[in-house]
Amino acid sequence: MRQLIKPSALQQGDIVATVSLSWDGAGLFPERYKQGKEQFEKAFGVKIIEMPNSLQVGLYDNPLLRLEDLMCAFKNPEVKAILTNIGGSDTIRLLNYMTNEHFEIMANNPKIFLGMSDTTANHFMCLKAGLSSFYSPSTLYGYAENGGVPEFIVNNTKKVLFNKEPVGTLPESNEFIWEKVYWDDKNDIVRQKLPSNGWRYIQGSEKSQGRLIGGCMEVLSMINGSIIWPALSDWDDTILFVETSEDMPSTDTFLYFMRNLGAQGILAKLKGILFARPGGEFKKDKIAERDAWIERYAKYDNVLIKVCKEYNRTDLPIVTNMDFGHTVPQVILPYGAMCEIDPVNKKVNILESAVI
Repeated sequence: MRQLIKPSALQQGDIVATVSLSWDGAGLFPERYKQGKEQFEKAFGVKIIEMPNSLQVGLYDNPLLRLEDLMCAFKNPEVKAILTNIGGSDTIRLLNYMTNEHFEIMANNPKIFLGMSDTTANHFMCLKAGLSSFYSPSTLYGYAENGGVPEFIVNNTKKVLFNKEPVGTLPESNEFIWEKVYWDDKNDIVRQKLPSNGWRYIQGSEKSQGRLIGGCMEVLSMINGSIIWPALSDWDDTILFVETSEDMPSTDTFLYFMRNLGAQGILAKLKGILFARPGGEFKKDKIAERDAWIERYAKYDNVLIKVCKEYNRTDLPIVTNMDFGHTVPQVILPYGAMCEIDPVNKKVNILESAVI
């Protein structure tokens, strides 16, 4: 992978713009948005502003307006970071309106871009423009967590976005949230947690280094073959990070996704795989379903080992059950940053700064 442009570090007092590039959840749940905005500002000492359509509803019918908001945020010299409000399922439709000029705007105005889930498509837009971006919590998911932004997220956000030193060893959370609380419920319901059984180093015996690339499995499948999908050579010496959405795709679906990477020749290029704790949340009266999910998600490990064997990559270091994506709390992963998987000492290290 080529070296990507790094954005400038955030500082207290900076302006952060929020955008809705997919689902219009911020407009549908204004109290949830307000909570996320206020908690983000308080935690990091910045000021959030909204782009013109950030809080609108009916955005499904207006992908062009969403793209215009994104460009507005990139072109505004006062905006130092762009925070997506939430994911969704149709960010890919913005590609119908994108031209070379849009990618040039992004490349010529590098700044921190944050988000997860369907925002994977926007990250690959940044990637095509040559700009590093950040797979992170969003306004509504993570930063709006009831009871305040989890300390784990606050500390990691400061380490990655406000600090020009190498990010270093990624932290592991000793717990994760499992309880589902609908956003139209009271926002003061602190969700229940379960202890984590730790990251799993399921394959590999030696250190390996590569540049980070990845996102949400379902969105990676959607953008595969589009204008933002990297050429095969761009996958050289990369570490793939991948997670699944709250749709909880079957292990067979994950198997097909991994085999596709093998068939494209991408699996042969990788220096490692980071796989997140699969997304899934449950109401209190669905404990049996929750426990069945916890048993099932370990089966994703078997898929990774199986496909690596099929494509002669039994040497590839793989870490699973990690804290990113559709789980809370999450670490932030900077695209293009040099990452090291150390199976012996059971550590994942980011060897450089994420910002300048």
